[in-house]
Amino acid sequence: MNKNQRVFRGCETESAVIIYPLKKMIIDETKGNSSMTISTLRRLSAATLLLAGFAAPAFAADTLTISWWGYNGDKLNANIIEPFKKICGCEIAFETGNNADRLNKLKARGGKGVDVIFLTDSFSQIGIQEGLFQKIDPKTIPNVKELYDLAQDPQGGYGPAYTVGRIGIVYDSAKLKTPITSWNDLWREDLKSTVSLPGITTTAGPLVVLRAAAKAGVDAYKDTDKTFEAVKALKPNVVKNYNTGSELVNLISTGEVTVSIAQDFTLGSIKKAVPTMTWASLSDGDIATLNTVNIPTGSEHPELAQKFINFLLSKEVQQIEAEQAVDAPVNKGVTLTPDQAKIWTYGPEAIGKLNRVAYDKLNAVKTDWIDRWNEIFGM
Repeated sequence: MNKNQRVFRGCETESAVIIYPLKKMIIDETKGNSSMTISTLRRLSAATLLLAGFAAPAFAADTLTISWWGYNGDKLNANIIEPFKKICGCEIAFETGNNADRLNKLKARGGKGVDVIFLTDSFSQIGIQEGLFQKIDPKTIPNVKELYDLAQDPQGGYGPAYTVGRIGIVYDSAKLKTPITSWNDLWREDLKSTVSLPGITTTAGPLVVLRAAAKAGVDAYKDTDKTFEAVKALKPNVVKNYNTGSELVNLISTGEVTVSIAQDFTLGSIKKAVPTMTWASLSDGDIATLNTVNIPTGSEHPELAQKFINFLLSKEVQQIEAEQAVDAPVNKGVTLTPDQAKIWTYGPEAIGKLNRVAYDKLNAVKTDWIDRWNEIFGM
């Protein structure tokens, strides 16, 4: 190991840092993997990269350390890491793990140890409130202006979103005579013992509480009692709460569950298990989930981090990631065929219908909500 390589230990596994050059990355079994094609390499040629707004390598001998999940490792290595290495002339190291683990480790290190961190917006809001991230000057990341409005500055001057997803309802259209068209349908009597909800500590779990408040016609943050009365009224319809996407897919595949709240990245696996599972078209709209990218306060290479984020947001990278079913694009210049777009929250109309969550408010009450939820559903 040379003097520019740094290894951090103690993430979700015994060792969670991988030093570039990278032969194999952690693969998410629900999303699969794929090697970079020759055509993709050509599209990310030196000429293309220069057109995307990047100069020749200027950061030789530095190590950029990235904190992310590691999903779709082969594709991310081919589409992002190898091309960016040609730009920066640098080493690249990774810290991997789930949102909570990686954020807690960053906090324990006082904002040091990584240069770029990928988090869902619910967790990046915690990092912002803890003072762990630098504010972003859009001039240093010019591709930000190419993004949809909700992705440019989703959290008050901090990192942009590099992809957008949605949380909605899935149901088995072969088993339900009446389609689901609203969040309030979760309380229908004909859905008794058919529903699975995300656990309260998952990304989607607290959103069930917000929808219960809407059903009760109250503000979830001001009238907690009536909100959780509505949550309790949902209990007869609930078979089980799930905590991972694979657990949900299993519940659906065995026929235990025909209706659930889900994140859109699980839809492919769900439909593979049960082809008649359908994403509900809700009159009251799906809920947005944003994956953000931030620069920690203790980053040793903030300028290199800015270059990396700018590259991540470029039309060229966003196009390839969307085409290869890695991430939904937020760059407005990306154009997808109907077949490519069907798995994504894609285009101004779809993105414009999404409901945003005020995670600063939600995070402040989450502990109380967890306790109340557990009183209803158990630990």
